Amino acid sequence: MAARLSTSPVLSYAVLLPFLSRRAAASRSFSPFPFPFPFLRRSNICFSSQALSMARDTSAQDVSAQARRGFPSQVDDFASPGDLSFESPLKIVEYPDPILRARNKRINTFDDNLKKLADEMFDIMYKTDGIGLSAPQVGVNVQLMVFNPAGERGEGEEIVLVNPRIYKSSTRTLFFNEGCLSFPGIYADVERPASVKIDARDVTGARFRVNLSGLPARVFQHEFDHLQGILFFDRMTEDVLETIRSELKALEQKYESRTGLESPESIDKYERTQRQQIAGFARR
Repeated sequence: MAARLSTSPVLSYAVLLPFLSRRAAASRSFSPFPFPFPFLRRSNICFSSQALSMARDTSAQDVSAQARRGFPSQVDDFASPGDLSFESPLKIVEYPDPILRARNKRINTFDDNLKKLADEMFDIMYKTDGIGLSAPQVGVNVQLMVFNPAGERGEGEEIVLVNPRIYKSSTRTLFFNEGCLSFPGIYADVERPASVKIDARDVTGARFRVNLSGLPARVFQHEFDHLQGILFFDRMTEDVLETIRSELKALEQKYESRTGLESPESIDKYERTQRQQIAGFARR
């Protein structure tokens, strides 16, 4: 199985699912679910029924090392056993906790602890009605994400991606209404490429490449941004950001009340120049 993955140059999402999913380890039967997905109403990363398609040629930019601007993906800063430690049950980290902006280290140990972390990420994802979740959202700053576009335990397929990298994205972009488990109750339009080509490892360490489009591409890019320290409002236009400003301020106030600390971020001090410094949509 691992050999087939490592020797396949580029795989489609439907072909890859039987290899990536946790359920495939117990059963080889698989029926790829259709597009568009019928599960959008369950998703905490929800999508509007009307999407504005835009053909933009956004030039590629390197990811910078500053907060809100992501981190260099080529740095071999591997996670230690301590970095991969966690306490059960996992809890969702909410904005503006600085954990969401911290560097997320790459993983080079593929063991039972990593599988257990992925399992528990799925558990909290389902409990909070999500369809995707990144490790920093549960307080573990490593390059790990899980998702299941069905958003229901026992339905769809559970995907685990380790050390993912986007090596190409489409010039065609779409606006969709997104939400985020780290921003409870907040939804707004975000522009992203319609499809991406990625390189990653599965939970066993097998490396592969895959083309994603539709809902899987949207969910992947949202979670991938988390791994770069980028939050979904970083990619919103000024007009869209203004519609959720009061809700972001409420989360900042909630953080201060809960921790007794000053909020590490303030949407009132959030400048347009900061959004302009965010990396582009990877290579075209």
